[in-house]
Amino acid sequence: MQRALLYFIAGTAVSFLLNYFILGSQGWELDLFYGFSFGLAWGIAYFLDDVKFTLAQKFSISFIAMGLLAVLGTLIFNFELAVPSVIKFSMVFVAYYLIASFRRSKSLRQ
Repeated sequence: MQRALLYFIAGTAVSFLLNYFILGSQGWELDLFYGFSFGLAWGIAYFLDDVKFTLAQKFSISFIAMGLLAVLGTLIFNFELAVPSVIKFSMVFVAYYLIASFRRSKSLRQ
C-alpha cells in the first residue's frame, strides 16, 4: 500500500511538471487534475497487481475510478475537460498491465 501511494504521488508530480513546464500549460489547476489522473492510474494499477484481486475486481475498481474522475472533472471544470483525464487514466492502466504481460510472472511487483 505504501509503494502504491508512492507511485500515485510520484506519477502525479511528474505528470504535472511535464504538462505545466514542457508540454504547454492549460492552467495549473487542469494540469494538476490531469497529473492526478495519471498518478492515480499508476497507484491503482500497482495496488491491484496482486493475486488476491480477481480480474473482475480489477476491472470494477478501475471503472469506478474512471467514473469518479469523470464526475470530479465535470464538477470542477466541465465534461469536455474531464474526458481527457479518463483517457489518460485508462491508457496508463492498460499500459501497466501490457508491460506486465511480457514478464514471466505477469506482474511488475516481482
